[in-house]
Order: sequence, then structure tokens, then C-alpha cells
Amino acid sequence: MADPDLSIIPNSEPPALPLLSERPDWRYLLQEFEEIYRYAPAGGSDRIASHQRKTRDAIARIQRSNAYVQAQTPATKPVTAHLRRAFDEGRQTVMAPMIRALDAVKAELNWQYGYEKMPKGLENKYAYAEVAGLNGPILTDEIILGVVLFAPNCTYPAHAHAGITESYLCLSGAVSENHQGVYVPGSMIFNPPDHLHRITVGKREPALLAYAWTGAREDLHTQKMTFTRTRK
Repeated sequence: MADPDLSIIPNSEPPALPLLSERPDWRYLLQEFEEIYRYAPAGGSDRIASHQRKTRDAIARIQRSNAYVQAQTPATKPVTAHLRRAFDEGRQTVMAPMIRALDAVKAELNWQYGYEKMPKGLENKYAYAEVAGLNGPILTDEIILGVVLFAPNCTYPAHAHAGITESYLCLSGAVSENHQGVYVPGSMIFNPPDHLHRITVGKREPALLAYAWTGAREDLHTQKMTFTRTRK
């Protein structure tokens, strides 16, 4: 068994944390992330294929290093009232293995907003939960993985990520980005660095998406989440 990478842990002292190999539900969820980024179509795009490869490579390094798993205080948000419906819908699709893996850890997920200032009404229609990153539960400093949940009829305002390549994989529901196409379970949305994007959700069902952020470590972990102001 490979020793875990301690470089991301403050003070270089091994913490009393379980290893990934000791938390199989989180290990299986990480495996599902690797699977969807291995088999999701790239549509002939070299940029998307490169992002998928970088995501898989980062996940492989996390697995080889037997990363620490840091317990979080479980937290819900108003939108998580829609999570059961999102899971039920996702189980009927090609994303069912990912849904089952998420269901196994749902009681441990820390749902949060990530924004200091939330647009009016969004606090009832959106939240995300990190799966891997400096904020855990799976501790790593080279990628951020997570899931985001939207309520029906949600509009997620325009925003961009400096230096970050972002992808979403639809697990359940249907969304549109910038009103350009509709994404259903199994489809990927790709946002290159600094790309301004806005997400809208179908009126009848919630949408659950997995996401991956890749980029330089300093960009990944100093990112300020802000929305673009609408011009009046």
C-alpha cells in the first residue's frame, strides 16, 4: 500500500484520519468519477478529451496515494429537499452507478453555497457538496470534484472561473447553459477558463450534476466564487 501524500496536510504531522482504503464508500464514489470521465464522449473535441484525461490522471494519483478522508459536519440546504427525487430520476438512467455511490455517502455530505452574497431566491434552489479537494472529504490539492443540485426552474446566474477548466456531467434532470443546447443524463458541459456561463433548469424536475475543476493549484484553491453583475 502506498503511503498517503502528507504535503497537503498543515504542520506535516500525520493526522488521525482514516485512509481512502478504510472508507470504501468514498473509494467507490471516486471510482465512479473516474469511470464517467473515462467513458463520457468527448464529441471529437481535443480540449474536452484533454480535460477528461487530466481528471482521470488526478483521480488515479489520489487512489495510488491512498489519500486521507476527512470527516465533515453533514449539512443540508433548502434545495436538498429535492435530492431524493433527483436520485430516483437518476436511477432510471445510464448514471445509475454514480447515483448509487452518492446515495451511500449522502448522510455525510456537507451541502454549501460557496458565495458570500447570494442572489435573492437562489438560496432555496442551489447547493453543492465537495467530494475531493482541500476541503475534503477526500483530501487533495490538485483537483476539485463534487456534485451540485438545482431545484426545478432554477436559474444559476452568469459567472466564470479564473484559470479553471470546469466540466459538469448531468446525473439527473435536464439543464441548458447559455441557452445553447439541452444537457440530459450522461451529457457533459465543458467550460474553459474564464468562460462566462449561466445555467437554467427544467421546470418540472430537479437537476443533479457532477463537476470537476482542473487547473494550477494556486488557481484551484484561491478561487473566489462571485456572480457577474447584471447591467441595468
